[in-house]
Amino acid sequence: MENRKKGIILILLSALFFALMAATVKSLGNIPVYEKIFFRNLIGFIVATYIIIKNKKPILGNNRKFLFLRSFFGLMGVAAYFYALSNIALSDAVILNKMSPFFVMVLSAIFLGERIKKLQFVSLILALLGAGFVIRPEFNYTVIPALVALLSAFFAGSAYTTIRYLRHTDSPETIVFYFTVISTITMIPFMIFGGFAIPSPVELLKLISLGVFATTAQFLMTHAYRYAPAGELAIYTYMNIIFSTILGLIIWAEIPDFLSILGGTLIIMAGYLNYRANKTKSRLSK
Repeated sequence: MENRKKGIILILLSALFFALMAATVKSLGNIPVYEKIFFRNLIGFIVATYIIIKNKKPILGNNRKFLFLRSFFGLMGVAAYFYALSNIALSDAVILNKMSPFFVMVLSAIFLGERIKKLQFVSLILALLGAGFVIRPEFNYTVIPALVALLSAFFAGSAYTTIRYLRHTDSPETIVFYFTVISTITMIPFMIFGGFAIPSPVELLKLISLGVFATTAQFLMTHAYRYAPAGELAIYTYMNIIFSTILGLIIWAEIPDFLSILGGTLIIMAGYLNYRANKTKSRLSK
């Protein structure tokens, strides 16, 4: 099997596991968000520590300021995403979270000096229009979870932009290690003083599965990028929306309404335009 096909298969599996993670978060309605975040990162922390030690990578890293900044953005993104998953339809939360590449585009232009091509600008307008359809602003408190989902995309985009800066100074293993350590430790005071919900055996199994799904998805994505460029694989990550919609339909009988379908379609179209723009950019740079 050629490398590109391997990369596509791995990125599709990654999208599936991210959808399973999101569905697991939503199913844990009686567990506080901070407890879900703790278990989501605990498994990742154990795996990242093992890899760091095995590969003899520097634990403390080089650019500690930006490692902490990336971890902060990542943690805020996960917290906002988990809150949204618990309060709106699974597909809507995932659709709005997939706005993150467009925030990367804008933030990279502002802070990294990267140019936004005309096609990318069109994709940004389409994505914002799509997000508007999904959010359906009614100017009351019911819109808050949807806005928080969009905020999760902003923080995720900020984290990805920071990673693009860190790639020149620190290894992926060190970046993941910092994020999982900080996220896990930060949640401990919340569980002590905010109230720890003792999970039932089924909930405990789900919490462990949450960490396994998230860690598996992350490593599948990492391996996918070894076989094909990120720009070529990015479009396939939008399958997360399809997988999540199917899971929402099967588990909670959630049927997306017309505006959600329209908004999701526009965001996927925008993702495709962004993919084409990046592919053209990478071809011209060769």
